[in-house]
Amino acid sequence: MASFDLDPGQQDRFSAIVRDAGAIALRYFKPGDQTGAKVTWKGDGSPVTEADYAVNAYLETNLRALWPEAAWLSEESADDPARLQARQVIIVDPIDGTRGFARGDRNWCVSVALVEAGRPVRAVVHAPANAETFVAQAGRGAWLNGKPLSIPDCDELHPNLRVSAPTHVAREIRDAGVVLDFRPKIPSLALRITAVASGTYDCCLATRDSNDWDLAAADLVLQEAGGLLAGADGQSLVYNRSETCHGLLTATARALQPKFLEAVLRADAWHR
Repeated sequence: MASFDLDPGQQDRFSAIVRDAGAIALRYFKPGDQTGAKVTWKGDGSPVTEADYAVNAYLETNLRALWPEAAWLSEESADDPARLQARQVIIVDPIDGTRGFARGDRNWCVSVALVEAGRPVRAVVHAPANAETFVAQAGRGAWLNGKPLSIPDCDELHPNLRVSAPTHVAREIRDAGVVLDFRPKIPSLALRITAVASGTYDCCLATRDSNDWDLAAADLVLQEAGGLLAGADGQSLVYNRSETCHGLLTATARALQPKFLEAVLRADAWHR
């Protein structure tokens, strides 16, 4: 059975698995305070906690049982190149926004997508500390806590557009003469993107070095809500390549993307 033909019961099981994984992470989370989980540091200087590993193990056991023929790609698992030959791959970030999670910021999530032919077809982004669950199915829509999402069809930049971007990039965009309503950057990239899908923000920007696991699930939520996550070429992203890292990214209403990208490229900071 192709993933597009998932019956409702299987889709419900997918969502339940991700929510249960979020409950595991919550055991280690302390709002406004340092996590009780052990924190270690990877070679690239990014943190990982025992909560990340516990969630990853739970997801791998249960999602592999749900989709036994699918390959696996996770931030917290060793990469297996065999995934490149697989028709389906499960792409996972056990805790997206680990830095925020570790210091008590509520804006973190469990992010999972099922990808076919380079594009996500099923997705759940669950933010347990915010009591938010985003679900999307390719061609069938996106929902936040069961309510359908639909982005207004905006195609013009104006000063009231709410934008999430790194502080140094926001400053240089302003210096380039583009006036927008810049808001604080949400620690989780997946939640920055879904914030555009839900209408909390109108645009968001990621400068570089995001990976498939940060993006795939939120990408589908945004797409099904009527938005576009795109690279500097203006095109949708392709997942499950040998190189999982991506460059400059914008998330906007589909019609707004070219003008927002043009404004971003006027700044000098986005590539640093």
